[in-house]
Amino acid sequence: MGISIAVLVIVLLIGIWAVSLYNKLVSKRTLVKEAWSGIDVSLKKRYDLLPNLVETVKGYAAHEKSTLEEVTRYRTASMNAGSTTEKAQAESGLTRALGSLFAVAENYPDLKASENFRQLQAELADIENNLESARRYYNGTVRENNILVESFPSNIVAGMFKFEKSEFFEIEDSSHRERPVVSFQ
Repeated sequence: MGISIAVLVIVLLIGIWAVSLYNKLVSKRTLVKEAWSGIDVSLKKRYDLLPNLVETVKGYAAHEKSTLEEVTRYRTASMNAGSTTEKAQAESGLTRALGSLFAVAENYPDLKASENFRQLQAELADIENNLESARRYYNGTVRENNILVESFPSNIVAGMFKFEKSEFFEIEDSSHRERPVVSFQ
């Protein structure tokens, strides 16, 4: 009788442990999804702002067609990217294209003095700051999720219920890690 109670207690403790681990895995996966939605919101704001920025620059710098087309192309590629890796690659190109766009703006004093352009530039800077914070938060939640999914003994429960590692939002090409220098002075 004493042995059966001991076995029952051990089985009950293992069950409680497994349920607790399962709930922790669900929590981490939900945090990753929530963090990704934060990136998605910032990217949507960025995508919505870019056509206005391009049109403003286009009005002053009509012969800079290739730069404007590059921004538009990368915006479209980023909006249509499926995986986190594809999105990161497209965003990397978009950041470079925006750097080129602002470099073009340096050649047009009237554009730099335009209230509309300055307002759009300030909005973009704010969005970029929010995006940087969202990326950092997302990668932190991915790290916590991946540690839990890969660590023993939680990897046993993760494997049983098909929890998977998440992808970090990383820049593949190290030359893209450099933030473009944009000066409006």
